[in-house]
Amino acid sequence: MAFGKILSEAEITAALAACQAADSFKHKEFFAKVGLSAKSAEQIKEAFYVIDQDKSGFIEEEELKLFLQAFSASARALTDTETKEFLKAGDVDGDGKIGIDEFAEMVKQ
Repeated sequence: MAFGKILSEAEITAALAACQAADSFKHKEFFAKVGLSAKSAEQIKEAFYVIDQDKSGFIEEEELKLFLQAFSASARALTDTETKEFLKAGDVDGDGKIGIDEFAEMVKQ
């Protein structure tokens, strides 16, 4: 598991269980429940690189749609509404993607 050295299996399972239903994903609640909001800047950076699947240095909309699957392959994809809200919450500079600093800020909110 890519998050194995950052997050516990129990935290991941609990966080994913809390947002199983469509349109139930709330990024602030998820980051807190999975334990990411309590991690160091370096650990948050490591998490960013796991989620940035194409290694572009940004998390784009398609990667956000598959955000939960970065934590567990069996997790659901985010709905279009959830994806757009997630992007809007994290994309501070309006470039249509989330950079590492934007991600860190969003996790710590």
